[in-house]
Amino acid sequence: MEEERRPRFRDRVDAGRQLAEALQPYRSADTIVLGVPGGGVPVAVEVAKRLKAPLDVVVTRKITIPGNPEAGYGAVAEDGSIFQNEPLVAQLGLSQRQREHDAARVLVELQRRSALYRGNLPRASLAHRTAIVIDDGLASGFTMVAAAKSVEQQGAAGIVVASPVASESAYNLIKPMCDAIVCLVVSRSYRFAVASFYQHWHDLTDEEVTDFLKSWQAGRTDTRNEDPLP
Repeated sequence: MEEERRPRFRDRVDAGRQLAEALQPYRSADTIVLGVPGGGVPVAVEVAKRLKAPLDVVVTRKITIPGNPEAGYGAVAEDGSIFQNEPLVAQLGLSQRQREHDAARVLVELQRRSALYRGNLPRASLAHRTAIVIDDGLASGFTMVAAAKSVEQQGAAGIVVASPVASESAYNLIKPMCDAIVCLVVSRSYRFAVASFYQHWHDLTDEEVTDFLKSWQAGRTDTRNEDPLP
C-alpha cells in the first residue's frame, strides 16, 4: 500500500499491469479474476493475462444520490442484493419508496448489462476458488461491497479485493469484508477522485467493455498449451 502520487497510471491497461505484479502471490490454478464493469474490466483483463487465470465479470452498479449522479448512497448486485449506506440515507432523508424506486431502476440496468456482457463471457463457477475482484478505483467502496457480497454468495472459497487506487474510507470499509485487499495507492485526500490518478481517463461505453471481453476471449490460448504454474 503506497501513499498517493498523482497521476500514477497511464491508463487502465497500465494500471492492470502494475496491479498484476502485486497479485503474483495469488497466482494459482484455483484463482479466478473477476472484473467489475465497466472500468474494472480492462484492469482485470491485464491481471488475468499475467496470472494465467480465468476471467469473469461481477456486475454491480451504484445507486446514485438524486441530483448528484457522480455520488452514490449504495449499490445493487447482479443477484438483486441491495447494499446501502444507512447513515448517508438518513442524512439525505430518503424515503423507503424513493430507495425502492432507485434500486429497481438500477436493477433493470444491471440486467441489461449482464445480458450484454454474458454474450461474450459465459459465467464461471466460483466454488472452491479464490476470487480476485477488481475495479479501476474505489471511491465510496459500496459498489465493491456489493460485488464482494455477490461473490461470497456464489460460493467462492476466498475473496481478494484488488484495485489500483482507493480512498482511505473505501479501503477501511472493504477490508473487514474480504480475506485480503490489495491497493497500490490509498488516498487520504478529502476530495478523492479516481480519475485524478490516471493520465488518460474516460467512462467506458458498453461497446468498449465488450471489446475488451472479446479480445480476452480471442487471445486466450488452449490451456493444454499453457506453461505449467510454478
